[in-house]
Amino acid sequence: MSWTSPDNWHNGHVPTPTTLAVANQKGGVGKTTTVASLGAALLERGARVLLVDLDPQAGLTFSLGIDPEDLEVTVADVLLGKAQTDDAIVVVDDGMHLLPANIGLTHTEEVLATRTGREQRLRVALDKVADDYDWILIDCPPTLGVLTVGALSAATQLLIPLQCETLSHRGVGQLLDTVHDVKQFINPQLDIVGVLPTMYDGRTNHARAVIAAIQETYELPIIEPAIPKSIKFAEAPAIGRTILGTAKSHKGAAAYRDVAGHLLSRVTEA
Repeated sequence: MSWTSPDNWHNGHVPTPTTLAVANQKGGVGKTTTVASLGAALLERGARVLLVDLDPQAGLTFSLGIDPEDLEVTVADVLLGKAQTDDAIVVVDDGMHLLPANIGLTHTEEVLATRTGREQRLRVALDKVADDYDWILIDCPPTLGVLTVGALSAATQLLIPLQCETLSHRGVGQLLDTVHDVKQFINPQLDIVGVLPTMYDGRTNHARAVIAAIQETYELPIIEPAIPKSIKFAEAPAIGRTILGTAKSHKGAAAYRDVAGHLLSRVTEA
């Protein structure tokens, strides 16, 4: 799909895309919101952005104004070799490109379990459109199955969103074990950006204690600023937009802009 660059697109973009997987096998931690909001923030800075919905629940697709049931071609068809990557990509109202999903991805994961090269299929599919993008952001399902391993295999970086509540970090160890295996056997270039605290209420000692516990237990970088808890994040998908499109000056939008700036600075320094 051809790219219509935004007015502020710059010529200094990196020659190959940075592919960021956003993963946590615990649901409800803000993975989809993070992918959509970071995509919009990177787009504001002139980057060419592709979002990938790799969750059979298709939350990212729906939240960006696309009805999953109306789609004729999705990421599932691409992974099974039934369609080219370009054929499935759509443009959403906020301006990002999207490789969408629907419930058919559930069956696809079952089929892929017996297919050769299952861990590499997403990487191969994204390689075919890599020249068109500066950033590719992958919304992973809340599992550690074939789809998530495929995302980690395709990614250059991993961001782990984590809800700032008691026991929210249970299972992060399992994710890190999977990351270790992927780095050892499939993708040695995968780099963990860190943990992004989400749904954060800085007024409580509890939220701060959770962040401290995460840092102490897993020795992972904590990405700042934390993403604040706000109803605005729930309101935006109702009209198929991100918080950057519906509440540009909100502190949640500002936080994601700052995180996007952090990600861009990492690429510049690398």
